[in-house]
Amino acid sequence: MKGKKSVPICGFLLHITHYDPEWYKLKSKEKPFDLDLGIEIVEEIKKVGLNLLIIDCGDGIRYNSHPELARCYTLPPSYLKKLVKYAQENGIEVVPKLNFSQSGYHHHNDWFYPYNELFDNPQYWQIAFDIIDELIEICQPQHYFHIGMDEDHDRAISQYIKAIKTLRNHLKQRKLKALMWNDSAQSGRALVHAEKVMYAEDNIPKDVVQILWDYNNFQPRVIKRLVEKKFEVWVAPGKEVEQVIKWKKLLLSLGGKGLIMTTWIPTSQSNRKEIISLIRKVGPIYTREENL
Repeated sequence: MKGKKSVPICGFLLHITHYDPEWYKLKSKEKPFDLDLGIEIVEEIKKVGLNLLIIDCGDGIRYNSHPELARCYTLPPSYLKKLVKYAQENGIEVVPKLNFSQSGYHHHNDWFYPYNELFDNPQYWQIAFDIIDELIEICQPQHYFHIGMDEDHDRAISQYIKAIKTLRNHLKQRKLKALMWNDSAQSGRALVHAEKVMYAEDNIPKDVVQILWDYNNFQPRVIKRLVEKKFEVWVAPGKEVEQVIKWKKLLLSLGGKGLIMTTWIPTSQSNRKEIISLIRKVGPIYTREENL
């Protein structure tokens, strides 16, 4: 008998800060995260029924363990604590995020500078673990920690696999699952990343949750492959309504667990209208029940 089904995990990715090629160009002019807007985002995602908040922290927070990572826009940890507390009081699960991808072009791990240049040696991992543990203490995540790992261009395949396993093992000791971006829907120049992650899929533990991201195309074979490999699968389908609907229905039919809404712009008042409009427009599509 057919019935209605909904995706168990529907989340929003909020940026305290971020690193990508476009964002990187404006780092010297970046303003601190706007906490008032962060609180408003929590209110809006609750209204539309989203139940998870991923917080992209990077160097936007001053770490007591490594204050030398602070930049001109870095805020005290009290700001993050207030955001986390408000989300949790409103029934929203919080997931801290750091990106440990290595790429001189994409800059995803430049928040970790100068330690990213240590390139996975024991000192690199010890400092990484210090910061991960500090974020765990602040955010008190229930189930997950996001490790990024998209568009990793500089590691060899074996190094990439080892890095994922290293992060996963540390988080497992803290009773948390690692979330990671899965690039396998990408093509063209990004095929190098797609092929790397597809190889990694056969060599990493199945408890590393795969967040497949594809903002422009609908590729059923990609998600079917991940499900067949016994991974927990989430999808980040982008902003377009039809794209979200297609991915959501396929995810539900295959037993996928999560949908993540993304917007790759600063959490600042100048972007308030765009962010809030996106949540109000697309959020209900994420959370409504579907007839299957």
